[in-house]
Amino acid sequence: MKYTQLGRTGLKVSRLVLGTMNFGPQTDEADSHAIMDAALDAGINYFDTANVYGWGKNKGRTEEIIGNWFAKGGERRDKVVLATKVYGHMTAGDAWPNHDKLSAVNIRRAVDASLKRLQTDYIDVYQFHHVDRDTPFEEIWQAIDVLVQQGKILYVGSSNFPGYKIAQANEIAARRGGTIGLVSEQCLYNLAERRAEMEVIPAAQEYGLGVIPWSPLHGGLLGGVIKKEVEGGRRASGRAADSLANTAIRAQIQSYEDLLDKHGIEPGEAALAWLLTRPGVTGPIVGPRTAEQLDSALRAVELELSEDLLTGLDEIFPGPGPSPEAFAW
Repeated sequence: MKYTQLGRTGLKVSRLVLGTMNFGPQTDEADSHAIMDAALDAGINYFDTANVYGWGKNKGRTEEIIGNWFAKGGERRDKVVLATKVYGHMTAGDAWPNHDKLSAVNIRRAVDASLKRLQTDYIDVYQFHHVDRDTPFEEIWQAIDVLVQQGKILYVGSSNFPGYKIAQANEIAARRGGTIGLVSEQCLYNLAERRAEMEVIPAAQEYGLGVIPWSPLHGGLLGGVIKKEVEGGRRASGRAADSLANTAIRAQIQSYEDLLDKHGIEPGEAALAWLLTRPGVTGPIVGPRTAEQLDSALRAVELELSEDLLTGLDEIFPGPGPSPEAFAW
């Protein structure tokens, strides 16, 4: 496994991030534990989750599965850089007032609840799952400062933030002092969805945030979906199926798969390897449902993409171009 610093921090993290969103809803506890053991054995030390994972009536279940894995011992907790998130409410119905978003009272409540489920006394990277338009950053950072002083969290990251909110958050943190501000940003970023290159990634680089792309295969669209249809009769579902219903997108994905077939590379591995070449990217989140999917993701870390292949990928999936030229003219 290869490692890098998380943004401007001294924290070393693996270049693949283990996403746990499937643990509980799609992968049972025993298999989830086996995947985490395999990830740790392979050198992946950055595990990502969220308080709402488990979804519906089972919100919090994913954190519980991870907590039970930590409880097995074997230095599991000490070896893992643990990241979780706060924003969404934890009830199956509507949120009770002050039980969601980023008010100081909800942040305090959510941290304590996550720590209990995770069976740990600290969170390495505590992430804001979404922008809270109602809570000023002065209040948010005051709450975070207290939690850092209490030793409950070490670093703070954002998720799904636009560039201007990254700037606003860190400028207010700098004015207040006492906190280093955001150190990472999780954003939707992959070959088929490159809008983050316009403002989010430039802002992250300017302020020293590590970029953690989520959905690196764009809901399976970049994982060889057409090839799987032809060879195994397995039809696309969800976002991938919706996208392939568009004839232009289907032709684009066919060109992508044909290019990679020419180079003898599996599409899903190429999509991950491409992200690892992108400026500012710390590592993409991979969310395996099975051990086999984890093995495929691990191969991407060692995969070297030729300049010819990178050029071909840019031709199929052209990015927006440099900022601000991309949207200025």
